[in-house]
This record gives sequence, structure tokens and C-alpha cells, in this order.
Amino acid sequence: MPELAFRDGVMEKIRLHESRYDEQAYLFVLSALEFSQSKLDTRRHIAAAELAHSCRQLALERFGLMSRVVLERWGIRATSDLGEIVFTLVELGFLVKQPTDTREEFAGVFDFERAFDRDYPWNAASYV
Repeated sequence: MPELAFRDGVMEKIRLHESRYDEQAYLFVLSALEFSQSKLDTRRHIAAAELAHSCRQLALERFGLMSRVVLERWGIRATSDLGEIVFTLVELGFLVKQPTDTREEFAGVFDFERAFDRDYPWNAASYV
């Protein structure tokens, strides 16, 4: 997948609205949305949990063991941060939401420590 970049002025518009996240965080969420859509027979609305899990899967494919570190560097520390990014993009007109979509649907979809560290695909360590 080629590297995405925002056109001139887009990131400035995003930063004025929400400055907590790095530009790469927004591009990553958009990539994860497309990654999720690419697995479907026909394009459709992607639910919050679906997008969160697509973000996890894409991060693991791209960054492996460093997934959590990379996402945290961009300001993404929990699935609720994914919701904040999505809704910033919605509020600025870059994405469209369904009337029933909420930020709260992104809260607690999965735990980052478990998803990226403890449950890493080859991790054989046992945790209590």
C-alpha cells in the first residue's frame, strides 16, 4: 500500500480542530478503514469495533512487535483515541457517520497491552 499524505492545508485544518494526535495517526486510521473495506465483497459502513480491530490487524502487519510503541508515539493509547480521530474526520467532513454512530462505541473495544503485547501472535509467555 503506498504511503498516504494529506494535501496542503488539510492537516492544519485538523490541528485547529484537534491537536492531540500526530498526522500519521489520522492517515493510519484512514488506511485501516480502507484495509477493512478491501476485505469486503461490497463497500459498506464499518462499525466502530470492526474499525478498531482493523487498526490492530493493520498495525501488527505493518509494525509487528513495535505496534503499540508506534501508535502511542502518534497519541493513540486506547481504542477511544481511534474514535476521537474518526469523529474529528467526521466533523471536518472527511468521513460520513451513520445517525447511530457515537464516540462511545470505540471505548474499550480492546485493551492495548493485551492486544499488542500479551496476545502478540507468537508470544508463548503465560500471564496470570
